[in-house]
This record gives sequence, C-alpha cells and structure tokens, in this order.
Amino acid sequence: MNSMIDAVPFALVCHPQTSSEAIEGIDVLVDVAPGDTLTLAFVLECDLSRVRIPEPRSSGRADGLWQHTCFEAFVMAGKGPRYREFNFSPSGEWAVYDFRGFRDGGELDSELAPRIAMRRTLNRLELDAQIERNLLPQGRLLRLGLSAVIEDADGVLSYWALQHPLCRPDFHHADSFALHWDCPECWPRTN
Repeated sequence: MNSMIDAVPFALVCHPQTSSEAIEGIDVLVDVAPGDTLTLAFVLECDLSRVRIPEPRSSGRADGLWQHTCFEAFVMAGKGPRYREFNFSPSGEWAVYDFRGFRDGGELDSELAPRIAMRRTLNRLELDAQIERNLLPQGRLLRLGLSAVIEDADGVLSYWALQHPLCRPDFHHADSFALHWDCPECWPRTN
C-alpha cells in the first residue's frame, strides 16, 4: 500500500454502552492515492492477546464480517439518501453493500474490489484499505462514517466510530457520516 505520510488522522471513539478495557485507541488515517483512490489506514492500539483477530484467508467477498473484529467505512454522496458500506476484515475478506436509504439495500454487484493489507505487532494491528473512485458513490461531496467492531477474547463486541448519534450503536444513522470530503480538491474535514 502507499505510504500515508500526508494522511489526515481521525480518532474513533467507543460507544459508551460497549466499552473495552483491552483497547487503548483506534485511529484512521485518510488519504487520497493516485487515481482518486480513497485510502484508509486503521490503527488499533491494544493488548492483542485480549482481542480476537480473524485468521488470514484468501481475499474475497464474505458476509457477516461485522460479527467479529472488522473495520468499516460508510460513504454517502451529498445529502444522500443513497450510501455504500465497506467492511474490511483482518482476515483479508471484505464486503460492499449499496443502500437506497437507511438500511434499505444489499450486496453491491461489482467487478471492483477494495484492496486490503494488514500488519500486526504485539500491541498494534494496522489494516490498510484502498477503495477505487469507481467503487465509491458518485458525487463531488462525499460524507464518510468510519467505524470498527472489535471482538474481545471473551467474544464481547465493542463499537467504535467518529461519532455515535444514538443511545445504541448504529453506524448506518445519517449523523454517523461525520467526515466531509470535497474530493479531490481538498482533504477530508469533520464538521
């Protein structure tokens, strides 16, 4: 994957109802690679012995990735209501969903696929994902919701996002799309 030297970092926050003592923090670096490819680098800082990380598999489409440790991006053009959901598993598997409105949609049928690379150390997991412009919703102004689901060693899930608009975790909620990107002329910014 490309180096993220000029990337803009954003911190994810844990939903207050789903705390995890094993996790120190999750940052996402957002960048644009040549060809208007959206590049996301998720950095999970934690005691990895206390987190379940899916075993490596062949890269390919898979459903239900969010039921275990998974990194996600929700992308909406303008004010929507259409949006796309991208799931990236440390296993190398991925999923892309296309929605007509709030939770109204399904799997996106496309030849294009996001590219994923993962690195792991004792207390850090890094997952890089590249999404080609043709796989993103079409529009100049994009709104992004960046999130993660982390499964601890006991199988308990914690939910992380740029912001949580509801009393329960819901990454599909329009207010979760907190990062605005006027592409490609300027870098992402929060409101």
